[in-house]
Amino acid sequence: MKAVSRIEGTMAPLPRANVDTDQIIPKQFLKRVERSGFGPYLFYDWARDAEGELDPAFVLNRPEYADATVLVTGPNFGSGSSREHAPWALEDRGFEAIIAPSFADIFYNNCINIGLLPVVLPAGDVDALTAAAERSGTRVVIDLADQTVVVDGRTFRFEIDAFAKHRLLHGLDAIDLTLRHVDAIDRYESSRPRWRPSLTP
Repeated sequence: MKAVSRIEGTMAPLPRANVDTDQIIPKQFLKRVERSGFGPYLFYDWARDAEGELDPAFVLNRPEYADATVLVTGPNFGSGSSREHAPWALEDRGFEAIIAPSFADIFYNNCINIGLLPVVLPAGDVDALTAAAERSGTRVVIDLADQTVVVDGRTFRFEIDAFAKHRLLHGLDAIDLTLRHVDAIDRYESSRPRWRPSLTP
């Protein structure tokens, strides 16, 4: 996966609590076998009217937020089912980071696994960032190494697990982590009796 270090861009505000994964990407769009292509269905039921047409009032349909790279939202974001498609849809839409007071645990880990940065900040800080995001065009800089979010000259500091931070900074997904031990795996496989199951032909 792509390494994450510094994210710069604009923010989109979505000040809603308890946004679950079925709201992020409804179940009828989970039939794709690829990891890409889910972005157009992000927040589908909120983004469209009863006739299925784009609702211009929905925040992500507004032209000023078309290129937003950071979503600022409410507590318990990503609750509900464990579907990996939710962070895939956010990433496919162009988001590189999500800022919230809290995340559902499985969703948070699914974000880490694909290089989508989840930033946890106190509710008051998120309120301030939401207000800034509502002024379209406000720029944000997120520095993972320093663990800071900078907007309008204000700096907000966030905590992140050291191993998760290491993975993101170095672009290490689960396969990359496994391949770091390929020599040990090969030694183990070569030492096993040939009649036992093997990872190699």
